[in-house]
Amino acid sequence: MDEHQIAWNQKTAEHLIKQLNKRRHEASYSETASQAAQEVAAMIPEGATVFRCGSMSAAYAGLWDILTERGVEVINPYLPELAPEEGLALRVKGMSADVMVASSNAITLDGRLVNLDGMGNRVAAMIFGPKKVILMVGMNKLAGDLEAAMDRVKNYAAPVNNIRLSMPNPCTETGLCSDCNTPSRICNAWTVIDRSMIENRIHVKLVGEDMGY
Repeated sequence: MDEHQIAWNQKTAEHLIKQLNKRRHEASYSETASQAAQEVAAMIPEGATVFRCGSMSAAYAGLWDILTERGVEVINPYLPELAPEEGLALRVKGMSADVMVASSNAITLDGRLVNLDGMGNRVAAMIFGPKKVILMVGMNKLAGDLEAAMDRVKNYAAPVNNIRLSMPNPCTETGLCSDCNTPSRICNAWTVIDRSMIENRIHVKLVGEDMGY
């Protein structure tokens, strides 16, 4: 990344942090993904349970490796050996975790967190349940306003994630959203987090690298 992009990321993150603070969220900025992973790991208290939600960003940053080395209990419903009912039970258990770590599909310039979920456990836990929510968000997920954020999620993030998961949906084949009605559709629940009733429950860790979709 060149020096001009780095400078833009820093300046824009400063603006975003102010907007997020106004909305009763904590926020901070890390220039690199590896730095972000170390700083997020340091936010997690000894003995805490951590709910792992679907996030390519946290995995890319190496957070889960750090937590595993520390011996942190991670509630992970995505283990390939789990039966569907076991994965569902872990999703329910995660709602009472001490900490949830995920990302946001998009974030607006004025600090709104925009997400689109399949089953709904990720967005549900963002809103209510875990005592602390940490969202690792690359600056590539920034959108100018709510309309642009929803367009980004529907027409880019969702099709890419369908391809990643090899879902039997039309956009896996075409790369384009067709607003399908398939049973395996992953675009079922929109949420826009405008503010937090519990001040500083959500911490948005902005990262100056492209992370996730």
